[in-house]
Amino acid sequence: MGAARAKLLVTSWNTVRYELLNTRICDLGLKLEGSPLEPLIRQVEGELAAKGLGFRPVFYLTDSWGCPDEVPAVGIPFYLADRRLMRIEEEQTGELEDTRATLMYLRHEVGHAVNYAYRLWERPGWVEAFGRFSKPYRDVFLPDPSSRDFVRHLVHSQYGRNYAQKHPDEDFAETFAVWLMPRSGWQRKYRFWPAMRKLQFVARLMRSLRKVAPPVEDAGGLLNPVTAIAVTLAQHYGQRADRYRAAAQGYVDDKLRGVFPRPRGSGHIQAAGFIHRHRQRLAESIQRWSGLEPEEVMTILDKLEDRSRVLRLRLPKSRGAERVIELTSLATSLAKDFAYTGRFTG
Repeated sequence: MGAARAKLLVTSWNTVRYELLNTRICDLGLKLEGSPLEPLIRQVEGELAAKGLGFRPVFYLTDSWGCPDEVPAVGIPFYLADRRLMRIEEEQTGELEDTRATLMYLRHEVGHAVNYAYRLWERPGWVEAFGRFSKPYRDVFLPDPSSRDFVRHLVHSQYGRNYAQKHPDEDFAETFAVWLMPRSGWQRKYRFWPAMRKLQFVARLMRSLRKVAPPVEDAGGLLNPVTAIAVTLAQHYGQRADRYRAAAQGYVDDKLRGVFPRPRGSGHIQAAGFIHRHRQRLAESIQRWSGLEPEEVMTILDKLEDRSRVLRLRLPKSRGAERVIELTSLATSLAKDFAYTGRFTG
């Protein structure tokens, strides 16, 4: 590709991006039909059919993943319905669900919808398997990353693979997702885990629902449908950025500045590059002391590397060994916060 054509494409994208960011989300004309989401939704519906379930939840576009409280409907982030918005999402947040992650989220949320459609928490055995559905729902909880009483499905940005421990409703949805996923091998993977009894309970419960119409089919009360989101795309990301900074960056940034104080003199190297070069060594130490899964440890290291780059932190070449020790201590501390409280604490 010639330099002139490449420049033209960049200019064209910047124009499109500017126009999209300054458009209200409700005016973007987004819909599931014909979008990249449609074949994935059809795939999950096919998985339900293969299990003999006649229930199909309502799928709709909103601002985040989720099901409205006790409503058998699955909310999907609107940006996944348009490849241009997917590109902006990745530019703005550095993250974007791939096909595999999207399917995992869909199966999880369908689990909630099935629970709500059939009011399964009222059925015999549900409370014994998962706990009280009426248990208070808290954003902060104390997971045990080594527990085998729960399946491990979603990799949540805050809670790693411990999301089933958050609430009985989440425990059911995660267990359902593992049961629903084709070729998940749950009979083998969980055969020595106490979580197997939950999977077996779900399998029995779903067999009893074959050809049974759900008592709750009304998908009224949708939460933040895309047609009602009147802020511009730029405002949406501004609000998300504010919440993100308030939740995490302050503490992480302060601690990183403590590890990488402003150096004097010459002979400096970039802290982000330093973290990148030592990430395997750091990952091994963090995983050993925190109990997190490897991909969760890498998420934390990505966070530290990204924030170091944004803050333009540097360190003297001669202090590398010392900084590795301090960085290992910081990252392990963050990993323990991540594992046991579901957040970075200060």
